[in-house]
This record gives sequence, structure tokens and C-alpha cells, in this order.
Amino acid sequence: MAFLPDEARSLPPPPIVNKASVWLGLTGWVAALLDNGFAHRPVLRAGVHRQILFASVGWVAGYFLVKHAEYVHAKVDRELLDYVRRHPEDFKEAEKKRIGELLEDFNPVR
Repeated sequence: MAFLPDEARSLPPPPIVNKASVWLGLTGWVAALLDNGFAHRPVLRAGVHRQILFASVGWVAGYFLVKHAEYVHAKVDRELLDYVRRHPEDFKEAEKKRIGELLEDFNPVR
């Protein structure tokens, strides 16, 4: 993985079937169909190997995009939690209130 540092290996892998993989896989397949159409070839029957290749490349690209996004979000979460731990005076825990203290008295208007 050329786009992720080694610390990304500690994260669990994303699922193989995710939204980005499905969308980019379909986009790759449609790109192959459009290429057939623009080249005046039979759209579905010509270049099946290219259709499979484009869909596979799109699927893999979607998987690695999700993996990179999860790494970026985990890194931001780690930095935010570290900041909260280092500055507890800025993040004091609020006192617990009961639901009756939060709600106003109800006076029905007729």
C-alpha cells in the first residue's frame, strides 16, 4: 500500500463489499460499456474481458479509498482524544440532571 503509512496496519480492514467499491465497480463496468458504444461495437457482448477488468479496477480503487478514509478518520479521532486528555480543564464533565429538571412545566392551552 503506497498511500498509507505503516501505522494504518493496526486498523481493522474495511469490508470487501462497501458502498465505494460497489459504486466504483459499477462505474468501471459502465465505462467499459460506453467505450464499446462509442467504438460502435456490440455494447454488452464485445470486450467482456475489458468489462471485467474495468469493474475489478473500480472495485479495488473503492476498497482502498475506503481504507484511506478510515485511516484519516482514525488519525483525527486519535488527535482529538489526545487533546481532550491533555486539557481536561476545557472539557469538564457536566453534572447529571434528571429529565424532570430539564423539562418545563406543561400547561395545556385550550
